[in-house]
Amino acid sequence: MPDSCWLFIDSLAPPPPTLTATFNLTYLLLFSILPRMKISLSQHQLRFTGPGGSLAVLEDDEVCRRLAMLIEGECEELGPSQAAEKYGFTRQRYYQILADFYDQGAEGLRLQTPGPRSDYRRTDQVVRLVIRCRFLDPESSPEVIAQKIRQQDLRISQRSVERIIADFGLQKKTLRTQSR
Repeated sequence: MPDSCWLFIDSLAPPPPTLTATFNLTYLLLFSILPRMKISLSQHQLRFTGPGGSLAVLEDDEVCRRLAMLIEGECEELGPSQAAEKYGFTRQRYYQILADFYDQGAEGLRLQTPGPRSDYRRTDQVVRLVIRCRFLDPESSPEVIAQKIRQQDLRISQRSVERIIADFGLQKKTLRTQSR
């Protein structure tokens, strides 16, 4: 490094006034020329407004609502707590959405349905056992079939057995007698 840089760091003197004035002037000119974008939310209608016009967002578009909340909370002067309240989220949920956004980008803003992602009770093995039990003994009830499967250390409810039977059309057929 040149000696002048070492002198500046060692003395901890403020930078030359011309540099500071130039920076402030550039900063002020930049923001006085570029108007800010405005995000408005009124009666569940979200709208982005800028110098060239406005863009209305569909009422049920949760991804845009979440993005607008993050923009207002992180980039505008609203702050996380007020932005979350404005968009109907808790502060904790705001930070969860923000973390998802940092981890996954725009994909993290998509709605994620709660609950299991697969049939962890009605596995292929359990479905095959239900069908097998039904074919071996067509008169057995879903309760009996569920009990037989549970004896093999597999967890299954009577309602799940009923769903499997209905899905595969293995219900008992009832004969209708025609009256003459």
